[in-house]
Amino acid sequence: MSTQLQAVDVFSPGRDLQAYIQTVNSIPLLSAEEEQQLGTRLQQEGDIEAARLLVLSHLRFVVHIAKSYKGYGLPEADLIQEGNVGLMKAVKRFDPTMGVRLVSFAVHWIKAEIHEFVLKNWRIVKIATTKAQRKLFFNLRSAKKSLTWLNQNEVEAIASDLNVKPETVREMEGRLTSIDAAFDGHAQEEDETSLPYAPVNYLEDHRYNPAEQIEQANSEADTHDRLALALAALDERSRHIVQQRWLNDSKATLHELADHYGVSAERIRQLEKNAMNKLKQAMQEPLLIA
Repeated sequence: MSTQLQAVDVFSPGRDLQAYIQTVNSIPLLSAEEEQQLGTRLQQEGDIEAARLLVLSHLRFVVHIAKSYKGYGLPEADLIQEGNVGLMKAVKRFDPTMGVRLVSFAVHWIKAEIHEFVLKNWRIVKIATTKAQRKLFFNLRSAKKSLTWLNQNEVEAIASDLNVKPETVREMEGRLTSIDAAFDGHAQEEDETSLPYAPVNYLEDHRYNPAEQIEQANSEADTHDRLALALAALDERSRHIVQQRWLNDSKATLHELADHYGVSAERIRQLEKNAMNKLKQAMQEPLLIA
């Protein structure tokens, strides 16, 4: 048995789960007399080796209990680790004079640690805080007969069985059927699309982002400078036509400008088109600041 006990120290559920399970299942169970002797040594002498033997011989029971909680989507290795903590707490409090086998006494402590782990890690937001909610959390899933919402009769039956209010059953059902959403709304790391109802869309306000405000102000100033230089490069008539046709609040018509310069409206249109092309080209060129 000593070789087997040494072997289990090499493994932990987080490294190689299957090897760990095979190892703990190979450790022989203690007889009632052996358990009594080890418990007495621990209680009266504080024998750490006796405590170690009691823990190791009961690790298989932790694995068995932890498997019943696989439906919560948490790593089985983590469930076993938490159950082992409960087992060690039970061994510390074990009283061999009570006439109860350690496995019967330890079940409560093992489940208590696993329950606490599940409640803390099943969802980002803690969903069970009161005693009634904690009771419902671990019983409602098995009590539901289908994946659909409970009807009123089923709610009242579950509330009666678990000695809680029907409103508490409805509230917990809603929490169990909800899902956690990523803050940025990305379902996966490689997913660059964000859901419209993601929390980040409600909390982030780009209107007052200092970086974007500075960028926008610089862009507006650059556009203004480019336009001023481009207009200055035009001849006086072309600049006046652009000013009258696009920049003034009261826009002049082609015929009004044609009468002003004593040319046809078509000629004014050609001058306007040539001037706009020069402005467009000038706006696209790099701005040289002396």
